[in-house]
Amino acid sequence: MKQVFNPYMPINEYVPDGEPHVFGDRVYVYGSHDKENGEAFCMLDYVCYSAPVDDLKDWRYEGVIYEAKNEPNYERFPYMFASDVVRGNDGKYYLYYSSAHHYPDCSYVMSVAISDTPVGKFKFLGYVKNVDGTPLTDGIIFDPGVLNDNGVIRLYYGMQWDFEEKMEKEAAINQQMGMFRKTRDEVYNNGQGVMGAYTVELCEDMLTVKHKPYRILPRYTKGTSFEGHAFFEASSMRKIGEKYYFIYSSFNGHELCYATSDYPDKDFTYRGVIVSNGDIGINGRVEKDKLMRTGNNHGGIEYINGEWYVFYHRHTTKTELSRQGCAEKIKILPNGEIPQVEITSCGLNGGPLIANGTYPSVICCNLTNGKMPRGECVHMTLPHIICKNEERFISEIENGTLIGYKYFLVEGVFDFSIKYRTCMGSPNGKVKVILGENTVGEIRIEPSQDWKIAKTTLNVQNGIYPLYLVYEGSDYIDFIEFGFN
Repeated sequence: MKQVFNPYMPINEYVPDGEPHVFGDRVYVYGSHDKENGEAFCMLDYVCYSAPVDDLKDWRYEGVIYEAKNEPNYERFPYMFASDVVRGNDGKYYLYYSSAHHYPDCSYVMSVAISDTPVGKFKFLGYVKNVDGTPLTDGIIFDPGVLNDNGVIRLYYGMQWDFEEKMEKEAAINQQMGMFRKTRDEVYNNGQGVMGAYTVELCEDMLTVKHKPYRILPRYTKGTSFEGHAFFEASSMRKIGEKYYFIYSSFNGHELCYATSDYPDKDFTYRGVIVSNGDIGINGRVEKDKLMRTGNNHGGIEYINGEWYVFYHRHTTKTELSRQGCAEKIKILPNGEIPQVEITSCGLNGGPLIANGTYPSVICCNLTNGKMPRGECVHMTLPHIICKNEERFISEIENGTLIGYKYFLVEGVFDFSIKYRTCMGSPNGKVKVILGENTVGEIRIEPSQDWKIAKTTLNVQNGIYPLYLVYEGSDYIDFIEFGFN
């Protein structure tokens, strides 16, 4: 039986910042493109994956759709950050992006490329510009989201850091001048600096703006509905019925939030979190109890064959620089609310994974030693997903590490196996096998510096379960595969 799991692209692919769009009878996912074990964000050319709207298990690689070298600023800004694509009123497809030398040092112009098809190859068209032909530089030109609103093309963008609320006024102005290469007048021309979430309406040429940008969310959030979930980056807009849904990444980083309004450019109210890449907020979970290592998050929602989905990304390695796309089904309630969904391994599968055959260990949706860090590159020993010698596995699993997979359909008596290796040849350990809330077996771990398969027999009542593996031992182990037979 064909199945799909998170990450839904091949496990050697790293396409974060996923923006899903249905064009015709296929859904296409656009984003940025990280390098496996990369040294910076977004080091590779843009690629695209697509699937039939009626079969989200059948993803197809569409190839490179736009090469970084086609950007006129390529020599100075070789890395292309998050992108979005919109179908224009002329039937052509337009790709919007900002390029960079390194994060957050962007070029601060918005580039546009054009194609006759959703998968290109796209060709450079120009920069988003003011009526007088000068590049649009109001605000921070970053993370575009584009919406064709019944023929009106709206561009959303922006970035916002919280140092402005923590520093003295002069220090904050100087910080923004240096960080964003702005003049003092540009930084403080409206009394609230240049940071924030903005929108502009585009002319028919898809380049020229019709008006000065509007800030759509409050810059200072204390006392507003956005307090505790202020805008950071990752603008994405959808229109659902007569409501506008603005999806964004908050200061908290790990979460995709949403706000709604009756208007495309004002009066937005914070509504909640759609997904957290550490499941923070699910069942009241607080940040210190996160179930995965967290970091920046970016994505969008899309209506596909009668169902709504959220696309987001997770973090691998010990950095924020190799991120992989994941997706979950969501619901939009009659009152417009989107309840937060948990992160899973089964994602777009349409139901639980089948407890039969082998699976790569790296499809875990939970991975924690109880003290997982947030965000930045770390050098401590901790369980993480890594690629070495073209093998992808979970490394540095230590005593007490929990590895989780949600969900599996389990039927009958079966053998359960793991493929592992130990790091130092220390005395034996064990892996507890937990289905739901019950420990149903143990697998003995013996010293082996080569990959070794160990198994146990389980007799479990039929049902759908989360699968958890908990390691107990004094050695560190690597884990590459598990299976049912």
